[in-house]
Amino acid sequence: MTADQKTPLSPYRQIDRAEWARLAQGLDQPLSETEVVEIRGIGDRLDVTEVREVYLPLSRLLSLYATSTKRLGAATSTFLQEEDSTTPFVVGVAGSVAVGKSTIARLLRELMSRWPGTPRVELVTTDGFLYSNAELERRGLMDRKGFPESYDRRALIDFLTEVKSGAAEVRAPFYSHIRYDIVPDAHVVVRRPDVVIVEGLNVLQPPAAPNDVAVSDLFDFSIFVDAAPENIEQWYVDRFLALRKGAFSNPSSYFNVFAHLTDEEAVTTALGYWNDINMPNLVENVWPTRHRASLVLNKGTDHAVESVLLRKL
Repeated sequence: MTADQKTPLSPYRQIDRAEWARLAQGLDQPLSETEVVEIRGIGDRLDVTEVREVYLPLSRLLSLYATSTKRLGAATSTFLQEEDSTTPFVVGVAGSVAVGKSTIARLLRELMSRWPGTPRVELVTTDGFLYSNAELERRGLMDRKGFPESYDRRALIDFLTEVKSGAAEVRAPFYSHIRYDIVPDAHVVVRRPDVVIVEGLNVLQPPAAPNDVAVSDLFDFSIFVDAAPENIEQWYVDRFLALRKGAFSNPSSYFNVFAHLTDEEAVTTALGYWNDINMPNLVENVWPTRHRASLVLNKGTDHAVESVLLRKL
């Protein structure tokens, strides 16, 4: 490389798969193959090797960030001559539908809880902060479910504000993927754990207005799960076909109407949802937030992580 061909400046370290995997040397694999199978979502190809080479080092890094933040909080309290009021370390996980972010969030919850500094880890998904189907219908937003405007953003920010204020107990609404709706009077309860993982499509969205608070303002660390659009499209279709044979066949499922589609009809239906809703949401709202993440996981065709971008401190 000549003097005129300098490496472009970037706020991220770019780490390839082999280099990242070397960080796992000396770390014990805490999950069995059975546990990995139980964690992975429909369509994901997560295996023990992927856990060991990618997510075990990532969980260790997150645990280091969390414990360092806790120490800084304690030191600040000592400086201010007050009781330690350190609050939970909040990790955001963002990315497209079908990219595997829910599996990653569940996996990180299990892995982080095995590290001594972060034994109590809770997971909250932003699905619980979607408006109810009745409210979406009232607002004419049912066909834009998953877009930023379909979420009760104020409720999500209030929830995270309580978490970061150190409240003893905070409740989040519960969303049923069988009913495809919020379940009245059901909640996810967070009782001041060491770490709270918040997973969702639009968690890295900028503020709605110049003076507003963004959800990501309340994160201590954020992860964006990225992949090529043609790969995500295929994963979405594959997942839809798998759900048609499984969860959609449940008589109680909102999507039971799809259970009896032929393979060809199911593919056409899935592509319709992808092209009309999920791809536009990805392009307009999800991808543009990628640069706001602390770390980016770049996935290849087979769902395996090929490289990692880690923001420099």
